[in-house]
Amino acid sequence: MKKALLLGDEAIAQAALDAGISGVYAYPGTPSTEITAYIQNSEQAKAGNVHSIWSVNEKTSMETAIGMSYAGKRALCCMKHVGLNVAMDPFVNSAITGANGGLVYVVADDPSMHSSQDEQDSRALAKFAFIPCFEPSSQQEAYDMMFDAFDLSEKMQIPVMMRITTRLAHSRAGVARREPRKQNEVKLHPNPKQFILLPSIARKQYNELLDKQPILETASENSKYNQYVDGADKSLGIIACGLAYNYLMENYQDEPCKHPILKVAQYPLPRKMVEKITKECKEVLIIEDGYPVYEELLKGYLNQGPSIKGRLDGSLPRVGELNPNHVAKALGMPDTKGADIPELVVGRPPSLCPGCPHIDTYKALNKVMEQYGQGKVYSDIGCYTLGALPPYNSIYTCLDMGAAVTMAKGAADAGLLPAVGVIGDSTFTHSGITGLLDAVIEKTPMTLLILDNFTTAMTGGQISHAYGRLEQICEGLGVEKEHIRVINPIPKNHAEFVKILQEEIEYQGVSVIIPRRECIKTIGRPKTHK
Repeated sequence: MKKALLLGDEAIAQAALDAGISGVYAYPGTPSTEITAYIQNSEQAKAGNVHSIWSVNEKTSMETAIGMSYAGKRALCCMKHVGLNVAMDPFVNSAITGANGGLVYVVADDPSMHSSQDEQDSRALAKFAFIPCFEPSSQQEAYDMMFDAFDLSEKMQIPVMMRITTRLAHSRAGVARREPRKQNEVKLHPNPKQFILLPSIARKQYNELLDKQPILETASENSKYNQYVDGADKSLGIIACGLAYNYLMENYQDEPCKHPILKVAQYPLPRKMVEKITKECKEVLIIEDGYPVYEELLKGYLNQGPSIKGRLDGSLPRVGELNPNHVAKALGMPDTKGADIPELVVGRPPSLCPGCPHIDTYKALNKVMEQYGQGKVYSDIGCYTLGALPPYNSIYTCLDMGAAVTMAKGAADAGLLPAVGVIGDSTFTHSGITGLLDAVIEKTPMTLLILDNFTTAMTGGQISHAYGRLEQICEGLGVEKEHIRVINPIPKNHAEFVKILQEEIEYQGVSVIIPRRECIKTIGRPKTHK
């Protein structure tokens, strides 16, 4: 078939469709969002009736994908790295239940924290769960790997992870497609107890999971994605993982590398290849775009044996994204960074859009909180996190999805009053509902602002699961109806907004205020889920 110019995310999405998925499950999170968005807009997906509506969070998305696999069909589940934390319970346990239809988890890591709270490396979690992992070095490899990931999943009856990073997700390259495969038919697993993790069953299946590990290691040894390229100069051997292989090769465009290179793109590590390069070479440089996961593994606790270099010893930067220049310096090659870009304009921090409804919310909140002092407003992850910056300086925490509710409750429990939480409508349905139920049960004196702009604005404007039902959700959780207040946050309503805030902050129980005005970036878009 013809080549297509695709983002890494788009290559993965197209490959999943061509590999015969019946559903994709995800919660939007940069840099993974475009995978699901591409499938939602695909005519091929529509013709195949591929399920592609956003899930309420990563845990529900993964559990639903596992349910599709249970029924014998191929399922794709996508998230960013911190989303995997939300889904860790089903992630770890699905390795023990195993898979029926092919089951692939795509996790997009974000080295340098371009749009994230941390830069964790999901390979460590794949290793922790005994789940095999693919790590593509190019868009074409990402496309091809998706077929092999589904095949390995169905052959070994195990979920498979594909780990990518921001740079691969959001860069384009030509990708040659394959002929699409048919979707699986519904078919139950011959073992009717496979997905019942009672202890007596789980113990048996955990042993079976461990028994699969040598087979998975052999698969890595024989993988076309793991390649050993010999070199004459054995003073140094290079192990390059995933996208880091590209950073290495960019330093050898005019001549071949004189050192042996082990390219690793499928895990568990190919032990025999690793043993070969460490025995033959005096020193080994490990290049990983993320944590020093395998550098630490090869060094071992006592650090005895061949000299292992990488992020732990300072040969490469310990944090942030790699780039070809970092690799060049680690190899003793000339620094290719070049001159710094001159500062032609003053740097500007991100800010709320002109006309954003959150602006009027923070103006009213600041007015009320003047009398109470600082440090009593607990926020969450979304556009409204920018309320931490000037000129608002309104919020004092941002930990993880949903923590605005529970941190406000904890502060109230500690006696730090008043306690005010600020959370978005989409984040509330993602992770805030359970925390609000805790507060209702204990009649915690706290006020929660659910900023309802109808959308998940920060990741592309997907419609929020809270759309049209926020009051009913809060009332169903037990918040008293008279303390669920809705207001349109516009300048002419400022005085009324201040009055409502003052009344509910003084109330010695749980109150919810819903400032409701549509995000200016999504006005006019259809209000239907995709």
